[in-house]
Amino acid sequence: MPATARTAPALPRTADRRPRPAATPPGPRRATARQVHADSRAPLVLDAAARLFCRQGFEGTTVRDIAGAAGMLPGSLYCHFATKEDLLVAVYLRGVEQICAAVDAAVRPLADPWERLEAACVAHLEAILRDDDYARVVVRVRPADVPGAAGRLVAPRDRYEALWRALVAALPLPRRTDRRALRLMLLGALNWAQNWYRADGASSPRGLARQFTALLKQSLETAAS
Repeated sequence: MPATARTAPALPRTADRRPRPAATPPGPRRATARQVHADSRAPLVLDAAARLFCRQGFEGTTVRDIAGAAGMLPGSLYCHFATKEDLLVAVYLRGVEQICAAVDAAVRPLADPWERLEAACVAHLEAILRDDDYARVVVRVRPADVPGAAGRLVAPRDRYEALWRALVAALPLPRRTDRRALRLMLLGALNWAQNWYRADGASSPRGLARQFTALLKQSLETAAS
């Protein structure tokens, strides 16, 4: 009788050693193309808001004005900023940061108190007199004019004024000098230059700053003598 065919034992299956794609770790989802496009328009919104706040004031500017200047519908603007006050705070903060950085860079390499004050005056005037809407908004819009955002505007303004308190505190002045009044008078004079300065005039911002500082120093020395 012929031998029956024996069934070959089944070979064990080898494990698949091909690398498998790693599992995506939990976390925020990747932004869609639409979201990236929307986010990229935020700087346009800020630029438009700064320009209009500077020219028309906060009360004279509407959300519709800003949206139109940025090339979008008012409803789309709210995807970036919930209120007009939020827009103002963002513009104001950037303006303060720019002026602070300019003043800090100007005074850092100097040691003489009067030279530091003059350099700060130059930097301040150049920041608010050049064609920069952000810096101009800091001077033209007062926190008291916007009750809904006053608290958020006062804090950065106070940080900037702290730089000037330190500069004035370092001046060699007569003992009874009211340094607070001196600081406020100087900043007021510098800021008011926005209303009368002309770029085609005889003096540059640097020249004006030097004149302000020289007059201040001369008057104080005369009072002390």
